[in-house]
Amino acid sequence: MRGLGAAMSHARSIFATFVLGLSLALAAGMASGGAIAAELTFDLHIERGRLPENMRTIRVKQGDVVKLRCTADKRQTLHLHGYDIELRVEPGTVADLTFTARATGRFPLHVHGPAERSGSHAHEEPPLATIEVYPQ
Repeated sequence: MRGLGAAMSHARSIFATFVLGLSLALAAGMASGGAIAAELTFDLHIERGRLPENMRTIRVKQGDVVKLRCTADKRQTLHLHGYDIELRVEPGTVADLTFTARATGRFPLHVHGPAERSGSHAHEEPPLATIEVYPQ
């Protein structure tokens, strides 16, 4: 009988370790907000320098991996402010602007005209779209 008691004690020890590990994993998930980052893709079709009304505000959560799949009717350079990402879009091709939404807030996506120098932050036109990144 002594062997059975030792086996039961060992089984209880293993079970207690499992429960403790599971509890710690759940607590860590709750501490980080419990949110799981998503991978989100948005198709942006730019015609005459504009997007359809329903694509002018893009809402994501902090930590999401965001892919903007862009097409345009003419050559353009897009600039995502706050993340300082630029992307050249050629007519007849698809260009991907991919980033992880780490910073929260509202970030304008502007078209840079041929007269604007690369890296310029001054724009006369309203943004093509606004990316809104919400906290988890």
